[in-house]
Formats: sequence, structure tokens, C-alpha cells
Amino acid sequence: MPLRTFVVILPVLLFTLTGCSSPPTEEVQAARQSVASASTAGADKFAAESLTQAQAAEAALDAELKTQEGKFIKSYDHARELAVAAKAAGDKAASDATSGRERVEAEAARKAKAAEASAAKSAKAPLRVGGQVRPPVRIKEVPPVYPAIAKSAQVQGDVVIEATIDEAGKVADAKVVKSVPLLDQAALDAVRQWEYRPSLLNGVPTPVVMTVTVKFTRS
Repeated sequence: MPLRTFVVILPVLLFTLTGCSSPPTEEVQAARQSVASASTAGADKFAAESLTQAQAAEAALDAELKTQEGKFIKSYDHARELAVAAKAAGDKAASDATSGRERVEAEAARKAKAAEASAAKSAKAPLRVGGQVRPPVRIKEVPPVYPAIAKSAQVQGDVVIEATIDEAGKVADAKVVKSVPLLDQAALDAVRQWEYRPSLLNGVPTPVVMTVTVKFTRS
């Protein structure tokens, strides 16, 4: 081979051998930063599987880089591919961690709201009159309208109603516990219009449950 030809071929050979010898520094740094960001975002708690995959991809990248360091003729094409894959896995783990945290926080907020509602409901549950719970004082009484059909049938008697008096003194609910046919609805209509000075418990107006009697007597 003439010397001139050898001189021309040698630079080409050297370029071929060293052309792929530069480590993909930027890609590697980006991959490491992505995996680290996933850990900081709480992926170990909220996206453990995704983080494991990202860390495995980073470990594969490290192994490939170490392999190339031990070679005389280096090629970092595969390392570059692994770096890109590790970054994508890290980005996914970070995104999954954010989604996982949002789901956990939303569930925690839902449970807290449910517990608060339950506590509020329990706090406002009406107490039955008796003992320390004094009956409310009626301040407005609407007399029942004696149904004409009951008068014609000569029906009379006492309708006993269980009434719930709220903290404002209004009748919040009423139901018949001792019925007199033809008179029940008239008794309910009257009681629902009654008003009370609310019962107090520890100085606070409290809803109560009590029984009231509506009398129907033929005159």
C-alpha cells in the first residue's frame, strides 16, 4: 500500500473508531435528574411500581456506561438509548406519584368530610325528653280541626303523637304512636303548626323528641 494511501485511510479509521466514544453526558444527567425527581415527588409511596421500573432503567444505564468505560473502542449508542428510556421511566414515575398523591388526598378529604358530617349529625340528633333533658315550653298552640266525618261517626278520643322539636323550637317531624281512626291527620296537621321555646342542654338549644296528646271530644 503506498504511503500516501495509508496516510489518508488512517484518519478515517481513527474517526470510525472514536466517532461514538463520547458519553451521552446530557442524556445521562437528564435521566438521573428525572429518577431523582420521581423519588422527591413521593413515588416510593404513591407509585412504587413505576419508581422501581425507573430505578431499574437507571441501573441498566449505569451498567452499560461501566461496560463502555472498560473498552478500548467505545460505543455509547446503546447507553444513549438507555438514558432516554430511563428519563421516560423517571418522568412516568413522577407523574404517577402526583396522580397517586392526589387520589390519596382526595380520599382522605372525602373521609374527613364524611366524619365531620357524621359528627355534626350525631351532635344534632334529637334527644328524648327526660332526666337532664327538660321538655320544651309550648308558646304557640293551634287547635285541631275536628273532621266532619268523625263528628258524624261520633268518633272521639286522644291521638298521641311523637314530635321532634328542633333547636329553633319548630316541629321538625311528627308521627302517630296511638291512633284514633278519622282523627290522626287532623291531629298531625295541628301539631305541625305548634311552636316551642327550645330545650336547653348545657345552655345550648337542643332538638328533642317527645310525645304530645291531641284530644278530640264531642261537644
